[in-house]
Amino acid sequence: MSGYSDTSGSSGSSGTTAGGAHPGTADEGDGLRRSLGFRDLVVYGLLFIAPMAPVGVFGTLDAKSHGAVALVYIIATIAMAFTAFSYAQMVKVVPQAGSVFAYARAGLGNGPGFIAGWMAMLDYLLIPAVAYLFSGIAMEALVPSVSRWVWTAIAVLVTTALNLWGVRAAARVGFLVLAMEIVVLLVFVVSAIVVLARDGAQRDWLSPLSGDGSQGSFALAAVVGAVSVAVLSYLGFDAIASFAEEVTGGSAKVARAVLFCLALAGVLFIAQTYLVALLEPMSSAELAAKPAAQGSAFYDAVDSAVGDWLHDLVAVSKAIGAAFAALAGQAAAGRLLYAMARDRRLPGALSKTDSGTPRLALLCAAVVTLVAAVWAARRDDGMDHLVSVVNVGALTAFVLLHASVVGWFAVQRHGGAVSWWRHLVVPVLGAAITVAVIVEAAGSAQVVGLIWFVVGLAVLLGQRARRGES
Repeated sequence: MSGYSDTSGSSGSSGTTAGGAHPGTADEGDGLRRSLGFRDLVVYGLLFIAPMAPVGVFGTLDAKSHGAVALVYIIATIAMAFTAFSYAQMVKVVPQAGSVFAYARAGLGNGPGFIAGWMAMLDYLLIPAVAYLFSGIAMEALVPSVSRWVWTAIAVLVTTALNLWGVRAAARVGFLVLAMEIVVLLVFVVSAIVVLARDGAQRDWLSPLSGDGSQGSFALAAVVGAVSVAVLSYLGFDAIASFAEEVTGGSAKVARAVLFCLALAGVLFIAQTYLVALLEPMSSAELAAKPAAQGSAFYDAVDSAVGDWLHDLVAVSKAIGAAFAALAGQAAAGRLLYAMARDRRLPGALSKTDSGTPRLALLCAAVVTLVAAVWAARRDDGMDHLVSVVNVGALTAFVLLHASVVGWFAVQRHGGAVSWWRHLVVPVLGAAITVAVIVEAAGSAQVVGLIWFVVGLAVLLGQRARRGES
């Protein structure tokens, strides 16, 4: 028996082998079904991240980094690679739907595993709500006669129906949406290159990598501060690991998809921010002095350099893409709820599947995100409230993910000889980077994350008291 089986609780919850079997679960004869390929995994990951994620934060990052916005995304990609590498290591030895919940349970024990899943749950339920609201706001701008909360609710209902239809069907539709987003991104890239070749750049050609000089000389501290914001653009690639029990060809394919998705997202982010920085008519100092202009800086640069038609094309793409980013997030949330329920850490009914789809878990996730998204859509400050509380949960779970690598390979000594860099250096550096990002997060996000953590501890202690666990 593997060491992971030995970490199961004494309450009679089902043991789990490192190979991913779950003997004695309530839905033993059904369960999740293997139907996803490598392309499907990448589609889910990129949908959740969104190929043009930097659009909304470009102005903020440009101002913070003194114009070195492309360098920010280069560093952010490298920083998140540590987390991606830890995911790739753990999914190979614990290929389960619970993702970080299963990994922390295997490497650290039942308690840390529950906390990891509990913290990830906060973001997996709320990040889709932010995406749905973004879609609603974008659609209201295109069709003002219909309120944003109506568009938001429609987006939730349509994508939930696709998820309930089945993971394979949702992946097929998602592929078409992702292809549309990539085409729009390519149109932007080609248009930007044509404008730059014809009219030249507004800033120095190396300024996206070294700063535009408008706020003084290059400042590493400014770039690092911007990186703490930029890494949030990548949240979502980890959702790929949630489909480990539904992929054909083994967990190594999931590991490759996680690493490939992060690398591809990094290339797309770096390319588009480099180009738009060259088109940006305002200096980073001017953007820093005008916070109200930062949110629309990407669109304003496109308008002035290329034209309104590309602005509208990008806006439509972002409206549709945001809804399908939420689809991927909702699917991952459903798998997390399913896995925690299967381990009897959430109500057992959530572990039921129907034709290989955890429909009740998906519906519960959909209801929570629908309520949060519609509530926010009916308030003028709704987006600010939602954005202020997301991300800390996933980042905390990332810290426990890195710790689980050390626990599984270096402490429990599974997998043979310990590799000092793969099993110690990489996860320790990854955890340190993640903690630094949490420290730089908004105070309101830290407070909400702490409250959610304390509630999780209370739930865990209550479960242990009922089961007589130590």
